[in-house]
Amino acid sequence: MLRAVSSAVFLLAGGLAAHAGGDAALGKKVFNRCIACHEAATDRDKVGPHLMGVVGRKAGTAESFQSHYSQAMKDAGAAGLVWDEANLAEYLKSPRQKVPGNRMAFGGLTSDDDIANVIAYLKADPKP
Repeated sequence: MLRAVSSAVFLLAGGLAAHAGGDAALGKKVFNRCIACHEAATDRDKVGPHLMGVVGRKAGTAESFQSHYSQAMKDAGAAGLVWDEANLAEYLKSPRQKVPGNRMAFGGLTSDDDIANVIAYLKADPKP
């Protein structure tokens, strides 16, 4: 039993490591699904906040979007949620599960590769 659990943990860790890093160029293509609501290459807000510099930013704190954030997102930031790679991955997978009550209508990305690539794109100081 312990051996099976150890094997499962090893396989899970290996799978996560395979996705670590991502490809920013592929992430830019995946981000096309997000551009109706978000900017990443400028600090212009749309329906959602701009994502320029989002990696490392506390949730719900983009100054230009303060009056538009849901209370759930503001509360998540106040509770210490920072958009590091792990938190972004969870959010991109299931926004409503990561921050229940947030306003983002998007259901999430299903591919771990797409998630890793979008994060790599956001970290790479995206250009238009």
